[in-house]
Amino acid sequence: MVKDKIRRILGVILLGCLVGIGFLHPVQDYVGLPSAVRVFKGQDRVVSNLPSGTEVASKGTKAILSIGKTSGRHSFSVNAHEDGDSVVTLEAGGFPVKKMGINVLPELKVVPGGQSIGVKLNTLGVLVVGHHLVDTKKGQRSPGEIADIQVGDIITKINGESIAKMGDVAPFVRKAGKTGGMLDVTVIRNKKTFHRKLQPLQDKHDLSYRIGLYIRDSAAGVGTLTFFHPQSHKYGALGHVISDMDTKQPIVVNNGEILKSTVTSIEKGSNGHPGEKLARFSEENESIGSISRNSPFGIFGKLNDGLSNGRWDKPLPIAFSDEVKEGPAKILTVVNGTKVQAFQVEVVSSIPQKFPATKGMVIKITDPKLLKTTGGIVQGMSGSPIIQNGKIIGAVTHVFVNDPTSGYGVHIEWMLDEAGIDIYGKQKQKAS
Repeated sequence: MVKDKIRRILGVILLGCLVGIGFLHPVQDYVGLPSAVRVFKGQDRVVSNLPSGTEVASKGTKAILSIGKTSGRHSFSVNAHEDGDSVVTLEAGGFPVKKMGINVLPELKVVPGGQSIGVKLNTLGVLVVGHHLVDTKKGQRSPGEIADIQVGDIITKINGESIAKMGDVAPFVRKAGKTGGMLDVTVIRNKKTFHRKLQPLQDKHDLSYRIGLYIRDSAAGVGTLTFFHPQSHKYGALGHVISDMDTKQPIVVNNGEILKSTVTSIEKGSNGHPGEKLARFSEENESIGSISRNSPFGIFGKLNDGLSNGRWDKPLPIAFSDEVKEGPAKILTVVNGTKVQAFQVEVVSSIPQKFPATKGMVIKITDPKLLKTTGGIVQGMSGSPIIQNGKIIGAVTHVFVNDPTSGYGVHIEWMLDEAGIDIYGKQKQKAS
């Protein structure tokens, strides 16, 4: 009985010690360190916030990387010589306390953008943006609404025939109206396909047949190029999805193109009223690239050729989301004509995201010149690349309505992945 009681007391004490150790600052510091660090070949990466007294053992890593001390307190630097995986051991008092994987990825650099671009999108099929009533002899009715065709639906086929533009719809409506037939309408709604039967009705005033739907087959606007990959000519722009202004739904792209654009004036932003870049497409109206994807992270495609932005034409390395630090940075954008300029901003906060997500950063415009010209972040500035410590870290995406000097940014890591640029060495892994 006494022995059992002593065992219980000792067990409680040991359990309390183990729990207590977890609350010690050095232990929490070690637990908070990343289990793996990614770095591109030929680049340096500083690993900071090491607990005091930590030593780094890097036996067997010399071929892939070298470890060195930094001027910063409790940190070490990694210089990557060739791509591959390695492990370093963190020691305290000569005892190993944590192993940290070092993943060296193939070298990757992209050219920063900043150019103002015009965007033309052609939808997949035609987009339903509203209903209207047909004034028939029997009263006002909407054939489209009766057929349960909803705002945001995409009409892809009528009677089995593909619909690419608004002009493709009218012949089917006229024929069905004259014969009294029903239209078999194929629609896409929330990525699901439905068939709807629609009966065109005759307007009693002009005797034309109508389907009671407002439809659209294209969209246009302006934005900013974020980057392009010099080897593949793949690019990314805008940093956010393009949605239809009526339905508020993302536009499903069939095809599209980007064009050169000239900023003609700025509508300055103020609290509660976002500003806007006013721009026009180039007089040549010449396409400089295709659009193949419209995603939450921007628009993506291929440039027809390389594109100059003046002083920042050299490829720059990119930063992973966990490399971005709070503090000064700069953006590249156009506020007049076609000239790309650099303006000072501050990264207020950044989330080291492990999975693709938008709004990874909060930035604040600090450049007096830009604040005087625009009032802060304005529409059309979306996609402006953000550069920190010589690396592209992301793009401007949204402005805070109640504070136009501040807004969100998206990490460049996710835009590159959406563009189909292999930043994680996946292609090499598959080949091996």
